[in-house]
Amino acid sequence: MKKPRFVLFTLLFSALTFWCQGQTASVNNIVPKPVSFIATGEKPVTLNKHTVIVADAAYKQQAEYLQELLLNQCNLGLAIAAPDARKTRHSRIMLVHDTVEANRPEMYWLEAGGPVVRIKARDVAGMVHGIQTLMQLLPLQKVKEVKFATVEVKDYPRFAYRGMHLDVSRHIFPLDFIKKYIDYLAFHKFNTFHWHLTDDQGWRLQIDSYPKLTEVGAWRNSTLIGHFKDTPARYDSTRYGGFYTKDQVREIVKYAAVRGINVVPEIDIPGHSRAIIAAYPEFSTRPDTVWQVANTWGMYNRQNNVLAPTPGTFQFLETVFGEVADLFPGEYVHIGGDECSKMWWKADPKTQAFMKANGLKDEKELQTYFIKQVSGYLAKKNKKVIGWHEILEGHLDTTAVIMNWGGAKQGIEAAQRRHTVIMSPGKPLYFDAYQSKDPKDSLAIHGYNPLDAVYNFNPVPAELQQLRLDKYILGAQGNVWTEYMGSPAKVEYMVFPRMTALSEVLWTDPKQKDFEDFKRRIKTTMIPRFSFWGSAYFKNFERWTVADQ
Repeated sequence: MKKPRFVLFTLLFSALTFWCQGQTASVNNIVPKPVSFIATGEKPVTLNKHTVIVADAAYKQQAEYLQELLLNQCNLGLAIAAPDARKTRHSRIMLVHDTVEANRPEMYWLEAGGPVVRIKARDVAGMVHGIQTLMQLLPLQKVKEVKFATVEVKDYPRFAYRGMHLDVSRHIFPLDFIKKYIDYLAFHKFNTFHWHLTDDQGWRLQIDSYPKLTEVGAWRNSTLIGHFKDTPARYDSTRYGGFYTKDQVREIVKYAAVRGINVVPEIDIPGHSRAIIAAYPEFSTRPDTVWQVANTWGMYNRQNNVLAPTPGTFQFLETVFGEVADLFPGEYVHIGGDECSKMWWKADPKTQAFMKANGLKDEKELQTYFIKQVSGYLAKKNKKVIGWHEILEGHLDTTAVIMNWGGAKQGIEAAQRRHTVIMSPGKPLYFDAYQSKDPKDSLAIHGYNPLDAVYNFNPVPAELQQLRLDKYILGAQGNVWTEYMGSPAKVEYMVFPRMTALSEVLWTDPKQKDFEDFKRRIKTTMIPRFSFWGSAYFKNFERWTVADQ
């Protein structure tokens, strides 16, 4: 009699252990890894066609967003019920506005037990993060019913700024892909989409006051074929371009807001302005010249692409940035300021006369003059300025946020000057760099940034911690320059799974990070998700590491 009892006990214990491990594993597969998780071991919550979504007034749009996600992912068509549906006998998913337990920005609590799955948050971003965690705990297939594990997840981000950039100047992407890109960001719990709208190779934003920016500046007559370093250089003969209308931009801003994503536009000045001077040569240092929108990459000190300091130019800038500020409701506008060739200013007698008249001792001070002027225009619109780290070449007040694409040195310098800093170093956060050393890999711009380099990056340099200046690091951002990305699929191939690695860098406490476990979660969570999305991704992420440099 004892043997059958022992066998029965063993089977029951094994089944219980397996069930509990199943619940734990489902949460341990979450990316980015949450702050804390408890599997309560209670009876699972049954979700089916009778389940309703109940949302506080602050989260009405997020309820509709969740409704759409559930239908697309699981084929669960749930109704959104009135607040009094809290008393229904059926299960419910509740979106609750809470400022007591959710006592940090972007924080959420996800709790499941009894007939309720409840997400509590104090703001829209926190609610969206909770929704994304909920969706990761649900099957990626059509179901009639789900037994949702009883859990308690408490979660919030490490950094306030968690961004992804997309350059649409070198190659422009359809509105549907911009939305899809924003969906990728929301899934990974980023909160900022940096939209690089203008550069030498094309102006991508409708500006009513200066229509030639899109009539002329949005189109180039040809594009470089192959790599920038190839000799001889070859070009196609295809007119290329396009732009986003103001209505399309408003559509994107609204779409992003529902998903807790801030949109930061970038209008790059006073360099990287070839598309501007192609449309309006009077704003260049050679107003008698007919300029073409750039058809190649890498203009710095090679081709004239700077604005001249004239009354007409500054009027242009005030008007353009005024329209931009009115179009984008967020706190920040990015004004570029990087790679500004000084040689064209040095060669221009009128620019030199302007500098002398305004007491500017060199071209670096002229660059700063431009930045200060535009900062002033935007301040009138209650906007703050972000600029690439080169804007520190002059003396700025500390209201400007520095986006550092250099190394730790530039980030430390900016923090020591009491500027807020967003770390975005080329190594390892430029996702246009190669992710393998395979000579047959898809064309990239330069450099090598494998997955482990991204995952092991710390946005706070050790020296800043020692100097107790780490408070000036606002967060970090991955950058996607698209010289060699002519399609959405190529963008996806270059960002996945590196975007996933960066999401955990920016969200999760470093003490909780584990690269081996992260790679496991790539396999269990992200690769099925990439397939569900129909997204391209780099498959050999385990093969290539920093050791291969």
